[in-house]
Amino acid sequence: MNIIVAFAKPKDIQTFKSILSRGGYDGIVTASSGVQALSAMDDLGNGVIICGYRLTDMLYSELLPDLPPYFKMMMIASAEHAPSGDNPDNFIYLKAPVTTDVIFSTLTMMLEGVRSLRKREKKKRMQRSEEDKKVIARAKEILMERHHMTEPEAHKYLQKCSMDSGTDLLETAEMVISLTNI
Repeated sequence: MNIIVAFAKPKDIQTFKSILSRGGYDGIVTASSGVQALSAMDDLGNGVIICGYRLTDMLYSELLPDLPPYFKMMMIASAEHAPSGDNPDNFIYLKAPVTTDVIFSTLTMMLEGVRSLRKREKKKRMQRSEEDKKVIARAKEILMERHHMTEPEAHKYLQKCSMDSGTDLLETAEMVISLTNI
């Protein structure tokens, strides 16, 4: 799972990266600005961002609404920067100073929450309507007729095209069907 460490001060970035590395977390991405953090989140797709109250170009509160759906934020800051009001489900505030045990247990909980959310979403996507199933079946029939594929080969081909193009299976099937009507 992905972790981004984002603080305005390079020393803070190094400290937290070192703590996480000693805790067995590797492949940690670092950022000092909100723009860098958002770019990293877009590239990674899911995970947790650990940040301070302020980054070089924005406050955590300006970054929080722009988090991608599969990211959660752990903000570590002094009590004077504690958030007020209701916080979204994808946000946890830890009061500094904080122990490594608290960081690790909170991080584990947050990463598990991201995994769980992704599983639920994947399961939801896998449940297709009868109409969607018919479209996919029609695309497979076309591939089987025109390219002499077996049903499993046609299905695998649709899956591969879907992954390569970054579209979902239904959209890929619709493209196959539309190309035969040209």
